[in-house]
Amino acid sequence: MNNTGMSNAWHHSRRGRGHRHKEQGRPNRERTVEQKAEDSVPRGACMTMCPANELRQREAQNRLHRFEMLAGTERDRLPSADVSRAVKEYSRPAAGKDSTRATDLRPPSVLLKTVCYLVDDIAASSTFQPWTEVYSFVSDRLRSVRQDMIIQRASGPDCVAVLEKSVRFLLYASYRLCGQPLQYYDPRINDTHLQESLSWLLESYRDGKHRHQEEFQALSLLYNLGSTHALQHVLELPERIRSSPAVQLALAVSRAHSERNPVRLLRLAQKLDFIQVCAVHRHLLPCRRDLLLLYSHGHSSRNCRYPLQRLARLLSLKDPLAAELCRVCGVNVSGEWVSFSKSSFSEAASGDLQCRRTHEPVDDEQWNCPAGSVIHGCA
Repeated sequence: MNNTGMSNAWHHSRRGRGHRHKEQGRPNRERTVEQKAEDSVPRGACMTMCPANELRQREAQNRLHRFEMLAGTERDRLPSADVSRAVKEYSRPAAGKDSTRATDLRPPSVLLKTVCYLVDDIAASSTFQPWTEVYSFVSDRLRSVRQDMIIQRASGPDCVAVLEKSVRFLLYASYRLCGQPLQYYDPRINDTHLQESLSWLLESYRDGKHRHQEEFQALSLLYNLGSTHALQHVLELPERIRSSPAVQLALAVSRAHSERNPVRLLRLAQKLDFIQVCAVHRHLLPCRRDLLLLYSHGHSSRNCRYPLQRLARLLSLKDPLAAELCRVCGVNVSGEWVSFSKSSFSEAASGDLQCRRTHEPVDDEQWNCPAGSVIHGCA
């Protein structure tokens, strides 16, 4: 080989070795970047429900909630804080404010204990009233819990448990406080927090098997009836989850809703447990109106009468409430009989019959569930 050939071969060899060294070094650099990013994520070091710094500040500024005050100091000019009852409040991110200090962040285990305290000692308490104030306090503190989780990029079983209890609480609140004045309960804000928590929870389920996954996949579909995204998500689930009884029932309800079959939907709704009814309840009043509209066209006749008791059974309502809904929708009620007319049917205005009025179940005993049992998933 002449000198020129040897020179070219040497250069090619050097370039090849250099290329291989670059390829080998790239994964190492990527791992280093990932490790640095992981190391830069703050880790909580606060082992109490409320950081000491915030507690002193709120105590000095008289910003303690009455649920957090030390017994006997409520009437003082500056009430004292009960460390065992004070919970970190939600704080909006602001410029120049450091929200990543370890001493102000609670680790996932403490966050889960905080949520259990909020459920057992506040939401389920019979001494703290009215429940609108309980909701305001608990929902704010749950928002703070989720904020701590986001900052720490928390994941794992504790994170999933926190989200599950948060979703159940927000679903329960949407049912219990339905129809309350906006200054006490805003359904749109509750819906925003609920959808965010549900989305995060369903994403967390991708990490592996979880005990309550079937329950919450079904709740998500029931809450979002009519959403093609929610339905597509369920249809893409693994067979073992999709074939579970809870998900199958939710799919049947979704199918009845998409087919505009209110009779079948209301019949299926009678098989739902309490938390599932909380998820689907906002769709039931429009469904009942659809049923009356359907019957007003199908049984429209001057000489045709329909038994009120049978109609009430189809509507899953007690007779007096079924009669009231009929009158609101322009359906004539005379004693124990109903007369349908497609010309007299009218779409009820939203304020004519509030959704919460139709919450009264046919079987009262079925719904006597304590709040704590519902939120912990024991009902």
